[in-house]
Amino acid sequence: MPKHNARVFRIADQIQRELNDILRYELKDPRVGDITLTGVEVSADYGHAKVFFTSLAPVEQHEDIARALAKAGGFLRSELARRMNTRTVPQLHFVYDVSVEHGMELSRLIDSAVADLPPESEDDSKA
Repeated sequence: MPKHNARVFRIADQIQRELNDILRYELKDPRVGDITLTGVEVSADYGHAKVFFTSLAPVEQHEDIARALAKAGGFLRSELARRMNTRTVPQLHFVYDVSVEHGMELSRLIDSAVADLPPESEDDSKA
């Protein structure tokens, strides 16, 4: 069973690399110009792949980007089929990755909490 999991991870990594290349150089849709793929999860039967993306675009445009990616899914899947040496290519499902935004929010909260702490005096730091 561990070999199966390793293969799933290798295929997910290859899908992410190839999709990054296709999105950067071959897809001409301006709505998906400034996205970053943050990860890919492939199902155990290799039938489906969740592709996580993030974007610098405003929050209001994230749904448009997801729709544009879904619309280009057939093209992206056919390009993956040309590039990958696998029997089947999974169906692609694009999901906006909120982990980057959550990380930035946590960092902001930590920074504000540290800023609210009283400064250490020199006597306290020598003890």
